[in-house]
Amino acid sequence: MRIAITKGTSGDRIAVTRPDGSRADFGFARKGPYPHDAFHFFIERELGMEAGFWGLIASGMAPDAVQELAATGGHASAKRAGTPDPEIVELVQAERLVECFEAASWSGGADDAAIMAMAEPAWAASLVPPPEGVAERLGAIRHGLDAFLDAWRALPENGALELEWPMMAGEPT
Repeated sequence: MRIAITKGTSGDRIAVTRPDGSRADFGFARKGPYPHDAFHFFIERELGMEAGFWGLIASGMAPDAVQELAATGGHASAKRAGTPDPEIVELVQAERLVECFEAASWSGGADDAAIMAMAEPAWAASLVPPPEGVAERLGAIRHGLDAFLDAWRALPENGALELEWPMMAGEPT
């Protein structure tokens, strides 16, 4: 699946083209200097998450349907946290790790131990386990993410970066 993220002034745009030719286009407000969904991409791709945000988009779900699934499945703020439905555990796991990498990007960086020190209580508060093998994959996540963030900083307004979501098990070719 091809993902194009276009840099805007107060928000960014994403255009997705799936292998079957179907498309999804959506905008999102900025939470910080970098596109939130790019963090999801590098984390979910490296961890092989098929039921994270990008895996669900690749499977044909619309972005607003993913948000609705998360809301109805128990993906809530920490003060309203309940045990999430099994179908959204990867969404919650990814979101908590995204928040850690975003915080690190805003503060000048964090090593693997600091990322895990932020992520572990976040997963616990959200009532989900850490993703399997996450500690061993943090360096690879950081490697891909750092290259993207460098390119994003240099990108002019209305410029776009493209990402390629890998084929997952059961996905049509």
